Amino acid sequence: CSLVYAGSHDPGQEDINMASDFVFKKVFNIAECDSEIIRRANSKELHIVFAKYASVEKNNVPYMTVTDFIQKFLGMIVQPDYDVETLNLLAGIVDQTKDELISFEEFKSFESLLCAPDSLYKLAFQLFDTNGSGFVSFDEFKQVFSHTMVNRYIPFNYDCEFIKLHFGNDKKKELPYGEFTNFLQAIQVEHSKQAFLRLDKTNSGFITPLEFKNIMATIRTHLLSPYVADNIISVTGNARVSFAMFSSFNSLLSNMEVVKRIYKSLAGSNPRHGVSRDQFLRAAQPFSQITPIQVDLLFKLANLAEPGKDYITLDDVDRILPREDSVEQFRVVNQSGSRNITDADSHPKVERSFFNQILESAYRFMLGSIAGACGATAVYPIDLVKTRMQNQRSTVVGEVLYKNSFDCFKKVLRYEGFFGLYRGLPPQLIGVCPEKAIKLTMNDFIRDKVRRKDGTMPLAGEFLGGACAGASQVVFTNPLEIVKIRLQVAGEMIGHKAKISAITVIRELGFFGLYKGARACFMRDIPFSAIYFPAYAHLKKAFSDDNGHNSPISLLVAGTLAGAPAAYFTTPADVLKTRLQVVAKEGQTKYTGVWDCAKKIMAEEGPRAFWKGGPARIFRSSPQFGVTLLTYEILQRTLYIDFGGVKPEGSDTVEEPKKISELPATNPDHIGGLRLAAASFAGIETKFGLCLPKFRNPLQHRVLEMLHITDDHK
Repeated sequence: CSLVYAGSHDPGQEDINMASDFVFKKVFNIAECDSEIIRRANSKELHIVFAKYASVEKNNVPYMTVTDFIQKFLGMIVQPDYDVETLNLLAGIVDQTKDELISFEEFKSFESLLCAPDSLYKLAFQLFDTNGSGFVSFDEFKQVFSHTMVNRYIPFNYDCEFIKLHFGNDKKKELPYGEFTNFLQAIQVEHSKQAFLRLDKTNSGFITPLEFKNIMATIRTHLLSPYVADNIISVTGNARVSFAMFSSFNSLLSNMEVVKRIYKSLAGSNPRHGVSRDQFLRAAQPFSQITPIQVDLLFKLANLAEPGKDYITLDDVDRILPREDSVEQFRVVNQSGSRNITDADSHPKVERSFFNQILESAYRFMLGSIAGACGATAVYPIDLVKTRMQNQRSTVVGEVLYKNSFDCFKKVLRYEGFFGLYRGLPPQLIGVCPEKAIKLTMNDFIRDKVRRKDGTMPLAGEFLGGACAGASQVVFTNPLEIVKIRLQVAGEMIGHKAKISAITVIRELGFFGLYKGARACFMRDIPFSAIYFPAYAHLKKAFSDDNGHNSPISLLVAGTLAGAPAAYFTTPADVLKTRLQVVAKEGQTKYTGVWDCAKKIMAEEGPRAFWKGGPARIFRSSPQFGVTLLTYEILQRTLYIDFGGVKPEGSDTVEEPKKISELPATNPDHIGGLRLAAASFAGIETKFGLCLPKFRNPLQHRVLEMLHITDDHK
């Protein structure tokens, strides 16, 4: 390192700067900044920032002092009674020449170091390498570790076999960077073991629950989420803690990322999928680091949140997962910065006023109306073709006008023009807006009522929600449906000179006539919705990403695919409804009711007649509901209003936590990799438990707020 900084520090000599930067990278194996994490600042920008804080000149070369860098630039350790040794130790990470002055080359190289994928380990290594030799000696380790808060609470035994294994019996061996990274992880385990032995004064192999809590809260505090910190004693059952349980508990917390991976392998993209103990144990067999006692502790911890529950969900895993406010915690977050937000996460179960529920239903009704209009307009030509195909009678000579659905489409376009494909659209829009609004609102309402406390939905509840949605729409939409059908087949009335409009149809039918075929509508719409909505909910989960988020394309595909079985299996009821609602022309069979219609169709046309227009019905209903549900979901996200209810599943309206690199800089002069500086120093504390006295990080409260950790749980 002395070779790097022995030359001139003239910022104007860019070739020297580049050469020194190159040598520094070779010495410390520092990688260039990953473009997906943060972009490096250029040399000119860095020099402007450096000159702003450099308060010392030596041989006409500017330098930062220790206080310039730590207190003024990073904004750390600003207390009047700050710990001087802590200040010097942290500054020593940057000051590789150990002359208590930070040159521009050191400043620039530190910015580069922060972008390395193993930057936290490199920072910790340089923290202990107090003489800048590139190795960590026993004396250097003891000097720094003795200054940490954990050592002050529970002193470390520096004469143990563990130290001799790493530094030799004479403690003269020095650790290079690679060996030090392993040592840094192992020292935490060794310190915990020493603490257990120190508190087990009778050598019984047990400690009390309170002693167990004290060890975890001092030495292993960086592994404790707020939930675990609150339940350490509860998980022991107020019984004495054996060393096996102690070590297993620590191993479980250290391996929670593995636990999360095992859970996701069983649950897929469904974050509320319940995994039993036996299922988890079987899936954990390939992972040697996960033992049965750790699985027992995992389920015991999860059970404390909801006593009596014999399964775990992603919410349980996330509650136990250590919440590190280090850079690495944020580097693993996906590009969108969002994780799956379960219904229980986004909206705890609270009692809502009746007025709030009415407002929420009105809000959903409005969005459903807009979504329904969009869906209906998109597929109306297909609906017209479907209706004409279903109304085509094969028993009347000359009645077969269309060979198939495609032939029907061509003939309508040829003889009635483009707008003939949209004949009857206005009453359809008048009807479809409240129809889809009622259906979507009722389905959401019933699902909210039958949802379990853990956010899961019973399958019977899903079917009930869909069935109620289908039934609720018929009363309002049947009159509009019959008017639409009469207008759609009006173009087939050869020689009919009187102009047919919605008004003339209503006058002709009368009030009760508008409900002709209502029973057939119930037979069609109830099973349709009972099939469609559960299928959509499950397809939506299947197409979500690893974080449970649904993209617009996944919503469209899920909505479209769910419509296919729902539309096809209800085609017979749709045929009956169409025959009952259409005016029978001269020579055609007339029907007196649903069963009469079904018997006559079977006798005159055979069973295949019940499936007429089935393909057209699929091609109409599937994309219509795909567009409708896509529009409905996007509107809910875009125009989101919190009524205290449940947010749409797969929604990304809640984001937490974002990457540190995406947070607003605590100082506008923190450019490039330097945006990670304060967070990286915090990471040394939270990832490795190296808490230094009088250390206060400017990002601390911001990160803790993002992770929903209060100061009481710090």
